[in-house]
Parts: sequence; C-alpha cells; structure tokens
Amino acid sequence: MTLGERIQKYRKMKGLSQEELHISRQTISKWESNQSSPDIQSCKAMADVFGISLEELLDERKK
Repeated sequence: MTLGERIQKYRKMKGLSQEELHISRQTISKWESNQSSPDIQSCKAMADVFGISLEELLDERKK
C-alpha cells in the first residue's frame, strides 16, 4: 500500500472529507493519487488527526 493509499484509507476511516484536513483539496488529491508526497510536517499533522503514529502512516509494512 502506498503512502497516498494509506492517507486516503485513514481519512475515510475517520469519516473526513479532503477539505476537513485543512489542506487544499487539490493537494490532498495529489497525495492520495501519488502524484506528489506530503512533507514530514504534513504527515505528522495528518497522523495526529487520524489518531495513529507517524510510523504507522509512513510504514507500508504496517497493517
């Protein structure tokens, strides 16, 4: 599973729209479709919102 797929998975598990992450919808869409990647600060913020560790968001081996 790619980082983009994990972002989308955790966002949907929390029932959040792309806009509710307080990042532009276009940016989230690019991340989720793997057209670009978030910086580490954005990853940390998303992990906090999703209620998971940064390692869990970044590590594709985690379930």
